[in-house]
Amino acid sequence: MTTADRPSAATAITDFWNDHPKRALETFGRQMSMGREVIVGLVLAIVRGRFHWREFVRQGAFMANVSAIPTMIVAIPVGVVVSLQVSLVIKQVGAESFVGAAVGIGVVKQGAPLVTSIMIAGAVGSAIAADLGSRTIREEIDAMRTMGVDPLQRLVGPRLLAAMLISTLLCGFVVFVGFAATYGFFVYADGGTPGSFLQAFVDFASSNDLLLAFFKSALFGALTAIIAGYHGLHARGGPAGVANAVNAAVVQSALVLFGVNVVISQIYNAVVPSQLG
Repeated sequence: MTTADRPSAATAITDFWNDHPKRALETFGRQMSMGREVIVGLVLAIVRGRFHWREFVRQGAFMANVSAIPTMIVAIPVGVVVSLQVSLVIKQVGAESFVGAAVGIGVVKQGAPLVTSIMIAGAVGSAIAADLGSRTIREEIDAMRTMGVDPLQRLVGPRLLAAMLISTLLCGFVVFVGFAATYGFFVYADGGTPGSFLQAFVDFASSNDLLLAFFKSALFGALTAIIAGYHGLHARGGPAGVANAVNAAVVQSALVLFGVNVVISQIYNAVVPSQLG
């Protein structure tokens, strides 16, 4: 290739913009539009009594089945690690009684939503993308549109509501398991006193922290359903296309959920700072 045949720097930058950032922004815009359409249609369907409750129950049971056990397996070591690391640091300054505060701040406010987001993005997001991607490849989605059935309201809407419900339930489950694991490790393995643990937890944790965790989890479920539904409905290229859709859904969901968690946590900490009592 001669010097004249080589692309200029401006051309290279333009090609990179068209291939990556521009395409990502276009995809994000289409996902936002699809999310708005699904949510509006979901509300109208519930108000008008046309919501597919059977599909909602079936999808909710499936999501709980694929995510409950992995969530418990992940939640236990998270609680133990938090208790172990915090107790090691706190013992050096003679403040063992504040280990319970780490549960209120670490597990309830951050650990539970983060574990839930990982499980939702990995288990639920992949299941939604694989199911809708397979239907798209088999041209079932096109057949539904031909018959006048909106796939967003028939398929994505029930999955979105089910994902929100299951995410919230999983978050509560993680809070309970994380609290029990941390309490058990601190009292029985580390030799701490139950009273100091519970008192520190009560002093630093509040009902607002739990409500924030539930809110974030429900939002995570909605975002995952929208992202996974979008990639599933836009799968192309046979079985390999379904695999690519699942991979894209899981990766994007995880990145988006982590980013949203940081933003919400910072806003909450600025508005409602942690305080004793």
